[in-house]
Amino acid sequence: MRIDRVYTRGGDHGETSLIGGERVSKASLRLECYGTVDEANATVGLVIEALGASAAGPHLVPILRRVQNELFNLGAELAAADPETRARLPHIEQRHVDALERDIDAVNDDLPALRSFVLPGGGWASAYFHLARTVCRRAERLVVALAATGPDAATPLAIHYLNRLSDALFVWGRWAAWKDGKEEPLWDARAT
Repeated sequence: MRIDRVYTRGGDHGETSLIGGERVSKASLRLECYGTVDEANATVGLVIEALGASAAGPHLVPILRRVQNELFNLGAELAAADPETRARLPHIEQRHVDALERDIDAVNDDLPALRSFVLPGGGWASAYFHLARTVCRRAERLVVALAATGPDAATPLAIHYLNRLSDALFVWGRWAAWKDGKEEPLWDARAT
């Protein structure tokens, strides 16, 4: 694939083309979905950079590189409104959800039991994991809304994947804090 020009001027009037050629408003729910998946992917990039100084990096960076590619595939899937066009693209499959579950289980047993809700923090890597988790949850909510617009608007696996990924980002954030010897900030309702 070769990209010669970054700008086309095709979106200067508030519309863009989906995969398959359909023109839609840049304010459409479909664009909000794949734009937010792209934002989640960019945030995972921040996590990867933060993991460069983390003891959790050697284990998690290869997993997160895989996740970035999966998120890019999910974005392409969401950028195709037509189910036939979507079927020809790389897309999220059950094996991707299953891999996330295995990756969660591989580190979750190391972690101390939760005594309270965890606040974002616990070192740079953990904090960025929490940021990525919240962006992923927003993407999930948007894809749920898109799926509600029609039976072929979005696949159930897209929702399953985002749900599991946000769980994974939470667990990986906790694990990064634990590997780095950082204390996880816990919610204290009495602190207010």
